[in-house]
Amino acid sequence: MMQLMTAAAPATRHVRASWIVEFYRSAIGKKAVMAITGAFLFGWIFLHMAGNLKVYTGAEHYNAYAQFLITMGAPLLPNKGALILVRTLLLIAVWFHIQAATQLTIMNRKARPVGYGERDFVAGTYAARTMRWGGVIILLFVIYHIGHLTFGKLHPDYIEGDVYHNFVTGFQVWWASAIYIIANLALGMHLYHGLWSMFNSLGLNHARFNAWKRAFATGFALVVTLANISFPIAVLTGFLH
Repeated sequence: MMQLMTAAAPATRHVRASWIVEFYRSAIGKKAVMAITGAFLFGWIFLHMAGNLKVYTGAEHYNAYAQFLITMGAPLLPNKGALILVRTLLLIAVWFHIQAATQLTIMNRKARPVGYGERDFVAGTYAARTMRWGGVIILLFVIYHIGHLTFGKLHPDYIEGDVYHNFVTGFQVWWASAIYIIANLALGMHLYHGLWSMFNSLGLNHARFNAWKRAFATGFALVVTLANISFPIAVLTGFLH
């Protein structure tokens, strides 16, 4: 009896592992992965935007917020321990999000090898039609953003530890501000369509849900986009100096 139970346990685990792999390989599984990772990324984007709003409270408060992120989790975790953990989770979420989106696109093209003679652009929103290109723009922007304000690359006067100074002097360069504005417009469209698709992937696809789904997706995208765009504009106009 014990031998049968011992043999059954690995078999059960193998069946579960096989089910997970097969589910992920399916279109539904990839949509689920995109929804879950998307929800995590949306949450981080909102918190990142909310934290940056502290720049309007002045250098002292903004630098104190930056220091909090470094010491977050202390004394249980070393300095930057929690920050590194969050960034690692972000990288994992971004990887799976991009992988699932790419593979889903390939699956859709294989399922419909013959393209449409005329595409119905009225039925699809502009955000939906530019979803893939928007994702590429956002990915390139994130790489630039990290190099610009986190590591001080392509920065006119980077000072280690003085986050407020780096924020303001970084946006005083007009082309750097232009990059942030254009990238955040792309992010806004991506957020809108991404939230709409996420709700559909989670099964909230019914006429009675559509009104509040659209309102939430629109409101979330507008708040994040307008807040993020306000930072370079506030610097260029001299409101932040």
